[in-house]
Amino acid sequence: MAIRKNSERPPQVGQFVSVKCGGSVPVRHPLMRDALLQAALDPTVRSIEYLPAIPAAPPTWDIDAIVIERDDCRYYLDIVEARPRRSTAQRLMITQALLDLGLRPLVRMESDVMREPRCTNARAVFAHAGRPVDVGLRLQILGALTEDGAMPLGELLLRLRSHRDPVAAVMSLACSDLIELDLISTPLGPRTVTRLRE
Repeated sequence: MAIRKNSERPPQVGQFVSVKCGGSVPVRHPLMRDALLQAALDPTVRSIEYLPAIPAAPPTWDIDAIVIERDDCRYYLDIVEARPRRSTAQRLMITQALLDLGLRPLVRMESDVMREPRCTNARAVFAHAGRPVDVGLRLQILGALTEDGAMPLGELLLRLRSHRDPVAAVMSLACSDLIELDLISTPLGPRTVTRLRE
């Protein structure tokens, strides 16, 4: 019963990057990408990190875990359908090692990750990640939310004056963790509640 060594890592199918990440996070399954999009836009999530191994453990174990720090605790993301192939003994050893690090399991099923409207909303918003936002437009958006508090997205967009697309700017600021969008209650639209990030 050997745990895979760092040199035996499976090929990566992509990388995920967000302002909440301490660097890029390897993505080995499509469900993992969707879960990370949602975590990056979740106001309760403070940071997302990749934990490749536990160096102090003999031998160096290939953990391949994604750590999500929320307001209440630090978790490791465990998507049932995206679990790496490991024996039961390996899975138990790795679970114990993660628990010893103070990480609790955040178990999600495919049905949780793909739940609507959150999944489609997160994909639509994150399509604008990293897009530059004109300083004037940024000040208008943040100023309106600072002065008047939370408001429907449609109302916010009506207040903005710019030659650039204000929708893309709002989505980009949400990806930058400067504003929050309610992506759970209804499909993204004029009634989506928008607020300044606390």
